[in-house]
Amino acid sequence: MTPSGRQTRLRFEQQEAVVVEVGGGLRTYEVGGRPVLDGYAEHEMVSAARGQPLIPWPNRLHTGGYTWDGQEHAVPVDEPDQDNALHGLTKWLSWTAEPDGEAAVTMRLSLLPQEAYPFALDLAVRYELDPDGLTVTTTATNVGDSDAPYGYGAHPYLTVGTERVDEALLLVPAQTWLPTGPAQIPLGREPVEGTPYDFRNPTLIGPLHLDYAFTDLLRDDRGRATLVLTAPDGPRVELWVDEQVRYLEVFTGDPLPQPDRRRRGLGVEPMTCPPDAFRSGQDVVRLQPGRDHLTQWGIRA
Repeated sequence: MTPSGRQTRLRFEQQEAVVVEVGGGLRTYEVGGRPVLDGYAEHEMVSAARGQPLIPWPNRLHTGGYTWDGQEHAVPVDEPDQDNALHGLTKWLSWTAEPDGEAAVTMRLSLLPQEAYPFALDLAVRYELDPDGLTVTTTATNVGDSDAPYGYGAHPYLTVGTERVDEALLLVPAQTWLPTGPAQIPLGREPVEGTPYDFRNPTLIGPLHLDYAFTDLLRDDRGRATLVLTAPDGPRVELWVDEQVRYLEVFTGDPLPQPDRRRRGLGVEPMTCPPDAFRSGQDVVRLQPGRDHLTQWGIRA
């Protein structure tokens, strides 16, 4: 058994991807033999939530405590140096694969009630390769008997083949960024204009350290917002998100514990809510019993 569990390999024309049991995440994605994600090897254990869905909240939850409908709940802290609970509760659980031909798989998980999150969700994450690239469709269904707080995120690390992200050009279609204070928790919102965080036009990343959420996303006529990473010699990766995704966290990986991983890929987290949302209440979905929440995002190279 590999550290990431059973492997499901997807193929379509020149595209190949590997989806794994542990965390239900995306381990690799290549187009024409060129990596599009800075993933991890089959013999490695996933680190830094690489390629994983982040459910039922993305990013950080400071102190691990939150209140929902007057009831206080506590989540185990797994970023102790900053007193945060990171990236939800499904990262280390075993998801079940339901392949659909050679080019698609749906990963399923029942998230059962627990002290940290006394709600019940049926989760389905579908990965599909087609002529437009990779599409990820996530559906959460409340199978419990009370309203549940819900947020979704994902954690791919993009690469365009540069040794470091410093050499790449970045476009983030966002008008607002969220500056942070201690523990990387947002302090508010500010326009990107006139700041080093204005990436509305392709801009060299250089030595800039990024670990911030961006919002007020600029969208096309289909409601999609598209982040673009481009190498100086031409390779380009696009990550698009649907209207349910209101935030993009962009992370250059400077604090990663493995020095050889730092600034090698650009972490881009599509998120339905901002960091610390379960405490602030900002854009948290109230998922009623029997109702679904569906989110889509994808990658083109």
